[in-house]
Amino acid sequence: MAVDYTVIVVYLAGMLAMGWWGMRRAKSKAEFLVAGRRLGPWMYSGTMAAIVLGGASTIGGVGLGYQYGLSGAWMVFTIGLGLLALSVFFSARIARLKVYTVSEMLDLRYGGRAGVISGVVMWAYTLMLAVTSTIAYATIFDVLFDMNRTVAIVLGGSIVVAYSTLGGMWSITLTDMVQFVVKTVGVLLLLLPIAVVKAGGFGEMRAKLPTEYFDPLGIGGETIFTYVLIYTFGMLIGQDIWQRVFTARSDKVARYGGTVAGTYCLLYAIAGAVIGTAAKVMYPKLPSADAAFATIVKDELPMGVRGLVLAAALAAVMSTSSGALIACATVANNDIWSRLRGAVRTGGGDEAHDGPHDEVKGNRVFILVMGVGVILIAIALNDVVEALTVAYNLLVAGLLVPILGGLLWRRGTAQGALAAVAGGGLSVIGLMWGYGILANQPVYYGLLTSLAVYVAVSLATRPTDAAVLAAWRERLAGRDATEPQAPAAV
Repeated sequence: MAVDYTVIVVYLAGMLAMGWWGMRRAKSKAEFLVAGRRLGPWMYSGTMAAIVLGGASTIGGVGLGYQYGLSGAWMVFTIGLGLLALSVFFSARIARLKVYTVSEMLDLRYGGRAGVISGVVMWAYTLMLAVTSTIAYATIFDVLFDMNRTVAIVLGGSIVVAYSTLGGMWSITLTDMVQFVVKTVGVLLLLLPIAVVKAGGFGEMRAKLPTEYFDPLGIGGETIFTYVLIYTFGMLIGQDIWQRVFTARSDKVARYGGTVAGTYCLLYAIAGAVIGTAAKVMYPKLPSADAAFATIVKDELPMGVRGLVLAAALAAVMSTSSGALIACATVANNDIWSRLRGAVRTGGGDEAHDGPHDEVKGNRVFILVMGVGVILIAIALNDVVEALTVAYNLLVAGLLVPILGGLLWRRGTAQGALAAVAGGGLSVIGLMWGYGILANQPVYYGLLTSLAVYVAVSLATRPTDAAVLAAWRERLAGRDATEPQAPAAV
């Protein structure tokens, strides 16, 4: 294992070095939060693929393949579909807005101060995403070093907090590119073919497993539909995803680079399911489906390769964790704290937001504080599935309708948006209380409630001011990135 340990230690040291290098580039708010909006297609595709393919997509995707066969690919597949939909239909318009958060987009579109309310919902989602990603370090470091759970969370979380705090989005982008390469080599080019060969090839896999393991819909139509609602739609509106869109240097980079990343996700989904299916052949009676990834890595891979593949799993977790952390801190600072203090006016572009260097210092402080909080919650929390389900249900039921409505329906109003956030959020909380947190019904009915309230209240209230809509159209077209006058509070 000495060689494997060396690979992991070198990888972790490289992450910290990237953070130090990124610190030298992050001299303004735009540089720190959105990498100066200067990423080209190669870096944009890599960093976008890295953030959406986290520990759940790697370890969890293999586990679903172990449990359901090829249809276990659907969870990660719907993530890829969501990224493709975002890139093809919305990313160009989002990139041209030149904002920093989803809530700023809502304020621009509706001409009101809905940022705090929507910001709280988005903050809760990104916080839980960061927490659940951080908890995954315990699984990986346990395989590597037989390490105590708390120590593993503190170690992995501290490294992510360190490089994220130092260089912001520049550090995260650089580390994500390394993580993207490591995942591609470790999972797609090494683990996938080795697992299939060790299982005896596809013919042997078909002979030893039930036919439903090779049914594309074997996981169930209702489960697939729920994945679409939660993950595909979640990709369209998450701050962690939008913040990567903001890093593109042009709308074309956002569209085509995101399309490449989405296609990569579809391939990654199939690879994880195939690896899990092969593991089922080799280890038919594992105590947990999520143990399939660690088991096949420990028992079937040669020394050195094993270290690289474990580094790939670690890379997957770190990508999601760092992306969620900077998104959480950005929302907490820009959409909640600064707005409550009255320090931010609606809809500012880069010129309005880029202040002196101490503004970067303020964002660093928020990342550090949020990072410490994430580590402490991760240590205390046991049921990560329930926590993440609550976060995704609130995100989709509360924010999907007002965000997509703002982009697609000009009759939508600020009152309708606020009512949709409140109605969808409260209804999904009540339904989770009644049906159970892990039930499918809360997100179904919560989303329908949000849509009905949004349409009804928007039609019952005065249309959005023509000047606000005109300014919105200019920003969507990329012709006006200057700060408009703040509209009256709603």
